[in-house]
Amino acid sequence: MKTGKLIIFSAPSGSGKTTLVHYLLSKPELNLAFSVSATSRSKRPNEVDGQDYYFLSPVDFQKKIKENAFVEWEEVYKDNYYGTLKSEVDRLLKAGKNVIFDIDVKGGLNIKQQYPDNSLAIFVQPPSVAELQKRLQARQTETPDKIRMRVEKAESEMQYAKDFDVIIVNDDLNQAKEAAYKVVKKFIES
Repeated sequence: MKTGKLIIFSAPSGSGKTTLVHYLLSKPELNLAFSVSATSRSKRPNEVDGQDYYFLSPVDFQKKIKENAFVEWEEVYKDNYYGTLKSEVDRLLKAGKNVIFDIDVKGGLNIKQQYPDNSLAIFVQPPSVAELQKRLQARQTETPDKIRMRVEKAESEMQYAKDFDVIIVNDDLNQAKEAAYKVVKKFIES
């Protein structure tokens, strides 16, 4: 099996992309390694630095931007930066792995643009905006204002679905897992 491929999962917050990525990471035959993103947002309960994200202060994040240390980065919300460190991608590729990303929509398209020949961009779409809002509320991790912001952002992000290689509608989690596995396995083996 060839290595050195990049698999990009993007979706509006609450669509289930992280669940799908974790499922695929549990499949050793795919030889996947998770690209840990950097962020300037606050750490949530149970998150681990270097495992869930590389947590940086906004000042440190901006310093790395100036150093051109990111493959892609974005200020997703005011003073909340997210990005993919070049050193992280290089480290995983040098280890002979296929790199999987759990990343916002614009970041996913930026990576696809920089690695057009060996990347697959997958958009995970919720069945509806109403269902997405229910999922975000069920998490109980954010205020009603934050949820409203995420829903508004999701509506604009869904306009980019057409720019991805594959769209998986996550209305049934088991079917979405199966679809994700099939498309990723086929891509890695090509």
